[in-house]
Amino acid sequence: MGKVIADISVSLDGFVAGPDPTQEEPLGKGGEGLHEWIVATKGWREAHGYEGGTTGPDSDMADRARANVGAVVMGRGMFGPSEGGAWGDEPWEGWWGDDPPFHVPVYVLTHHEREPLEKVGGTTFHFVTDGIGSALEQARAAAGDAEVLVAGGGNVIQQCISAGAVDELQLHIVPVFLGGGARLLYDLPAGSFEPIEVIGSPAVTHVRYRLKSA
Repeated sequence: MGKVIADISVSLDGFVAGPDPTQEEPLGKGGEGLHEWIVATKGWREAHGYEGGTTGPDSDMADRARANVGAVVMGRGMFGPSEGGAWGDEPWEGWWGDDPPFHVPVYVLTHHEREPLEKVGGTTFHFVTDGIGSALEQARAAAGDAEVLVAGGGNVIQQCISAGAVDELQLHIVPVFLGGGARLLYDLPAGSFEPIEVIGSPAVTHVRYRLKSA
């Protein structure tokens, strides 16, 4: 069975999204700045159907992050929109259009039931209402020997760490202060991770941690 890897960009003051999110600014005030490093890369742009982009360590990291992913877990807030609630008569279909960049099964944590949403390119969104344990179990079964990527947001990653389910935590630390918003790491049980890789660029520092055995 493959690893469970949590991967997310975070500000220097520990936030993965800024304050006051809206449908127009789903990552809150200043939150988009956490992802400028990856949006500029050739690897990210190719995965999203765009041309051009920068090469180098950041693009290499974008390529690696999706190289062996067999399933994805995310929260309702990442799937969107920010107001949540019941899905309604014309339910939201995600931020990514008809061909999302995942190309694997995606398990979305939500309080509201919904039939799976199948997109082109191999992406199917499954809506999980019975908790993080069920989402991870389904994702592991779908991924087989490949990795399960926990893509965010912060609350979902916290739940996975609290459950002892994260094998590796990959943080992309962006040199900005957001001053508020969605905090990543707080109210967690005692435990520790050990750094196993650090890669830097002018835009971001990538740190990969491994769950430290007791």
